[in-house]
Parts: sequence; structure tokens; C-alpha cells
Amino acid sequence: MRSEPITKQADTAPLTERPDRPGRSERPGQTSTAACAPAERGYVHVYTGEGKGKTTAAFGLALRAAGHDRRVYIGQFMKGQPYGEVAALDHHPQIKVEQFGSPGCIRRDEVTPGHLTDASWGLGRATAALTSGDYDLVVLDELDVAVLFGLLSDDDCAKLIESRPPRVELVITGRSAPQAILERADLVTEMREVKHYYRRGVTARAGIEF
Repeated sequence: MRSEPITKQADTAPLTERPDRPGRSERPGQTSTAACAPAERGYVHVYTGEGKGKTTAAFGLALRAAGHDRRVYIGQFMKGQPYGEVAALDHHPQIKVEQFGSPGCIRRDEVTPGHLTDASWGLGRATAALTSGDYDLVVLDELDVAVLFGLLSDDDCAKLIESRPPRVELVITGRSAPQAILERADLVTEMREVKHYYRRGVTARAGIEF
């Protein structure tokens, strides 16, 4: 005998369609995200550590900011390969992504003059974005690692951070954040590996790791 499907009563208020934004819904009394006032002051975030999730957290914040009509710039140091998050944001009206690296990962002993040139160009692009007045949030992905590999200096990073207009939120990611960046940060989160399936031989997977 086939039993009737069991339906669970929702314990929250029903969602109602918003007439001004087809396909979106909100709970009664919820205010539109676009109505939020611009931030009066921005802060410097650093996501560092050996654990997974630094870039993921930064891109998540970028999407959150864009959902509040903030304009976002993301510069990726030492990255030139296709990532799912970059493809997903390719035509996003609020988010601009640029990469300053070559395809593939490198070790510290594989740095070439070309890598130095890419990082230097990226530093210029990042500084221009940060000081342009065009963006509310600037994410500099793997900037920490660019310093670790000797592609940029502590002084480069100090000058970059100090050029930040007070209202702009700045996020810097990468393992082994240098002291010059940590000292100038308002928020530092360290990702620590507790357990990782890489240890069991699992390789990077499309849509999860890249």
C-alpha cells in the first residue's frame, strides 16, 4: 500500500513575491538589501593560515557586498588558470575580477622574471582599483603568497594598504601573511587545518577546489 507523502508545516513566515523584483522573494517586513546605506568606514581583513577556505571566504564576502549594491574589485595574484568562481562572475554587473599570474601553480624555486613582472603589474592594478573611488570592497587574493615568494616586498604591501581610502573595505588572502600586513589589519582570521581529505589522496575537484 502506498502511503500519502508527509508534508512538514513550515515554522517560519511564508515567502511572498516582490512585485518589483521578479524571481526574488522576501519575508513580510524584510527590507530590501539595495536600500542599505553605504558604509561610512571600511576595514582591513586578512584571511591567512594553512587551512582551506581563504579565497572561498573572500569571494563569499564579495557576493554579499554585491547583494547590497556595493561595487567590488577582486585582484588575484599568482593565478591565471580558470576557476569556477571567476567564470561565474564573468559578467556580474557589480564585481570585476582580474588575474595577475600564469596558468598552473609554482614553487618558490620556480619563480621567473615573468612572475615578477606579473606581480608588479598586479600591484599597480590593485593600487589603482583601491584608490580610484570606483569600488566599495577590494579583494586581493593571494597577496600574502606573492610576498612569501618574493614577488612583492613588505614595503610594497605597506604602501598599498596605507593608500586605502577610509571608506573602502580591503580583504587580503593567502597563507603566511607577513608582519607588515598583519600589523595594518583590523581583522585577522587564521584558517587552521583540523582534517583534510587531501591526506587520503583526494585530488582537487572542479567546482569544489577550483
